[in-house]
Amino acid sequence: MKKVIVMALAVLMLTTAVWANGQKEADEKLTIAGIVFQDDQFFNVIQQGMQAAADDLGVDLFLANSNNKPEKEMALVNTYITRGVDAIVISPLSETVSVTALKRADEKGISIITYNSPLSADFPASYINSSQSELGASSGKQAREYIESELGGKAKVATLAFKSQLPEISDMRVNGFLNEITDLPGVEVVSQQDAWLAEMAVAKAGDIMTANPDLDIIYAANDGGTVGAVMAVKNSGKKMVVFGIDASEQLATFLKDGDNILQATTGQQPYQIGYQTVEFAVKAIKGEPVEPTVIVPGLLLSRENPEGIEDFLKMQKEFTK
Repeated sequence: MKKVIVMALAVLMLTTAVWANGQKEADEKLTIAGIVFQDDQFFNVIQQGMQAAADDLGVDLFLANSNNKPEKEMALVNTYITRGVDAIVISPLSETVSVTALKRADEKGISIITYNSPLSADFPASYINSSQSELGASSGKQAREYIESELGGKAKVATLAFKSQLPEISDMRVNGFLNEITDLPGVEVVSQQDAWLAEMAVAKAGDIMTANPDLDIIYAANDGGTVGAVMAVKNSGKKMVVFGIDASEQLATFLKDGDNILQATTGQQPYQIGYQTVEFAVKAIKGEPVEPTVIVPGLLLSRENPEGIEDFLKMQKEFTK
């Protein structure tokens, strides 16, 4: 009789333990790490999109910034491997160098979702991005119309890029722009420089204008470069225009200025990108199918469409509430 009672108690204890363990697992939230590489409006809005998706889907989200430092990116990935997160969503700093740490995470069963910048590997469950070439081409089409209608088909052009920071993305944005205008026989590209922060771009654009006093157009391949290029032209007092990439409240305000310097800029849709990264991460964790590549359309802001500028500014205010 005692043996029967002991066995019954043992079975009960085992059943209780199994149930408790299962209940614990059921109660535990999924954990996702979201990594950006820069503290600017674009990535801030991406993080807002990530957090909104995490709140909607009931997952825990850890946000981090690698600050453009490969060694910090690797350290963050290793930290999240140790913490045992379920997924990492990341804009890799390098198409090749970033592979090593993320591959280790994948081998530990952590789902990887990349966005904004590519990774030369097949293990990420999905890559969510804008077409960098199309972003450049969108602003390039606007520049072509301006050259043909305002400059008689002739223009001296300079570009500001971020090749030394992210060469693949920089080249796609610059080439996408130039491919739209360089087949015009009167277009000449007189200078191509690197300047992706506003203060860098003010100085670099100033040097370019000094060396090329008859310059007509400056194209900048990111937000900081575009801001700096506009400020440099303002400071110079010259009749010159700017086309850019990225969309921010400051750039939208420049488009409304009566100085007529910034003509158009094409931005990404960071909130949508951020939201989808977390949404896809949850699906990947659960073994549900996700699209391997998603292209989020760009958003053109132009002086020719003031209503579009106002709509964008209203949207930005919603994000900053």
